[in-house]
Amino acid sequence: MQLNADFNLHAAVHAAFLAWVPSPMPGVERRLLDRIGAEVARATTIVRYAPGSCFSPHTHDGGEEFLVLDGVFQDESGDYPAGSYVRNPPTSRHTPRSAEGCIIFVKLWQFAPEDRAQVRVDTSKMQFQPVSDRPGVAEVSLFRDDREQVRLERWEPDSVISLEAPGGIEVLVLDGAFCDASERFSALSWLRLPDGETLRAKTGAQGCRLWVKTGHLAHTQTAPAQER
Repeated sequence: MQLNADFNLHAAVHAAFLAWVPSPMPGVERRLLDRIGAEVARATTIVRYAPGSCFSPHTHDGGEEFLVLDGVFQDESGDYPAGSYVRNPPTSRHTPRSAEGCIIFVKLWQFAPEDRAQVRVDTSKMQFQPVSDRPGVAEVSLFRDDREQVRLERWEPDSVISLEAPGGIEVLVLDGAFCDASERFSALSWLRLPDGETLRAKTGAQGCRLWVKTGHLAHTQTAPAQER
């Protein structure tokens, strides 16, 4: 499958309006944002676990990054309530499940092959800090290396926001909304801008809160080898 697979192009998906698509595992459904590959894929996806559902044990050869949006995600390492941010690097292994059900935003096969940094952060216990050179913006840093930066941002109501990010920009709206020149992005809207573009946005009366990744699109976007 090829979905929003040209990383030199603007891509936008309003996931709240997409139908849920069944996965191979009973009780686990998906909304696809971008994808290169079949069941094993370089993918950006919103995944919903029904109460009591699980995936079989598996190894993440290309790494896994996720943010829990609702409910509680679980695996052998513990329980991850809404707001949890996790990076499981290449070669990591687990058995994901959810007793009460959950929704996560997940990215697969998007790590540097040599990356071995394990990250587990509860963002609900972190404080947003004002960004000195960006009026109306506060942030919580989640991860940073030479390849990319991942963070949460909070944009104040009725603000004009400009985000220059050499290396590309990817955002997921968590709550609130913003508009760019031609489109409105509300909760679960996802936007990807290629290397060299600038995000220009205006928030409404509620402002908004977003997951943001920058820098990563300057690097070659790899995908797992496909079976023949």
